[in-house]
Amino acid sequence: MYQVVMLNDDFTPMEFVIMVLQEFFSKDQEQATQIMLKIHLDGRGICGVYSRDVAATKVEQVLDAAQQAGHPLQATSEPIE
Repeated sequence: MYQVVMLNDDFTPMEFVIMVLQEFFSKDQEQATQIMLKIHLDGRGICGVYSRDVAATKVEQVLDAAQQAGHPLQATSEPIE
């Protein structure tokens, strides 16, 4: 299994991060806000845990949405040890 991790930057609006979490990770407003705050405060936050292929797709979706919106938001997937 792989965890999808979103990384903090100083440019992407918090509202955009919340929208991405709701749209691509099926988080409700409260969950999305909590994860966004963790990303903001700790520099990274786990968005979800998936199989390798699903995690890779989620990362692609986040990167594509960020690029289209002109934000430098980054995400990656990491194996769970």
